[in-house]
Amino acid sequence: MPKIPTALLAALTVAIWAIPVGAAMSDKEKAELAPVVANAKVTLEQGLATSKKNGKPVSAKFEIENGKPQLSIYTVKDGNKYFEVIVDHTSGEIAKAEPITGGDDLTTARKQNDSLFRATRELREAVKEAKRDNPGYQAVSVWSEMKGGHSIATVTLVKDNDWKTVVNDLTVYRTLIKEQP
Repeated sequence: MPKIPTALLAALTVAIWAIPVGAAMSDKEKAELAPVVANAKVTLEQGLATSKKNGKPVSAKFEIENGKPQLSIYTVKDGNKYFEVIVDHTSGEIAKAEPITGGDDLTTARKQNDSLFRATRELREAVKEAKRDNPGYQAVSVWSEMKGGHSIATVTLVKDNDWKTVVNDLTVYRTLIKEQP
């Protein structure tokens, strides 16, 4: 059996750990989503606020589903009931909320919920902070994960066709960003 050098094994472990599940988007997906996000009347953080009617948000993203844009948010209610909430990206109203009962979606939602165990801030605050620190950018997605004992929010941003990823620690208290009137 070949031996793998410890340094190489450590580097591979860090590389795999650092790449969030579902983070990679193709250039085609990015090209389709950029104008959707730019023209949406509802922001990701507004969608997160609206989805709270169906539980605590654990992730959110703009996506193209069956050729149509939508704002999809995974929530958890009563600690073990998971939902995919679709918020109409033009009106801000909940279009539908369906239980997540199995498959990869349930596995992902559970993992994201578990990663918020130590969070002292909401995902919406992480999105606001990322946008504040990157003027002119709009949030495309946010998801939670656990790294080094900390609840982390990964926020994907876009401005025109310039894409950024911002990682914010949800376990560190920061002054809340004031609501814009």
